[in-house]
Amino acid sequence: MQKKSFVIRIDPDKLSAIEKWASDEFRSTNGQIEWILDQALRKSGRLRDNREKTNQKKDEK
Repeated sequence: MQKKSFVIRIDPDKLSAIEKWASDEFRSTNGQIEWILDQALRKSGRLRDNREKTNQKKDEK
């Protein structure tokens, strides 16, 4: 999977909380933010998992 870099502005207190959470779960801060975003997108139904993408590609052929 290719990743794209971008700059994010975040409240210092939120960043501090994310850094602490990441440390508690043995993740990098970047990894923790990615995980949080992934979970939110899946929960809202805005991100399909890889199995669904693979099955859809097969059906399109």
